[in-house]
Amino acid sequence: MSKKKSFLRQFWQEKKMVGAMAPSSRFLAQKMLKGIDFKRAKVIVELGPGTGVFTDKIVELMHPDAVLLVFELNDHFMDQLRSRYTDPRVRLIHDSAEKIQEYLEKEGLNHADVVVSSLPLANFPKELRDSILNAADDALVENGHYVQFQYSLQSKKQIQKTFKKMQIRFTPLNFPPAFVYSCRK
Repeated sequence: MSKKKSFLRQFWQEKKMVGAMAPSSRFLAQKMLKGIDFKRAKVIVELGPGTGVFTDKIVELMHPDAVLLVFELNDHFMDQLRSRYTDPRVRLIHDSAEKIQEYLEKEGLNHADVVVSSLPLANFPKELRDSILNAADDALVENGHYVQFQYSLQSKKQIQKTFKKMQIRFTPLNFPPAFVYSCRK
């Protein structure tokens, strides 16, 4: 089954967990990863990678000594990720994004330099959104980089409560078009 068909099936089955009908475009991936200093980022966390569109680019760009912790709750996507990523720098975690700190500690890491999130925050209850954003903030080093995309500006105020320094960029070349929130701790 193609990635697009697989993604669409997961969208219909898991509407609360899968926020789109198609995987992210390469244009969105470029905008999401544009401001990340991959030479300095030694600990990167990715939340909700889906089929791994951003994961592929992160692995390609990340420093040879860096570590990537990838959090995915969807069983189908996790199975796909496990079959694709054998790079020893990549740690696939089949658990909630709320547990970032717990897994950093299990890996013997103190903090994350970057958190890249594809989670459909607007689909989640407010308490879960707060918990995930706080977990990302707590995990980040001072001046750490948090990048999130959404299909609307609905979560802007909530993200801005956690991350005061924010830039928003629009990506029309994605289906659906998306907003990229680039934030600093």
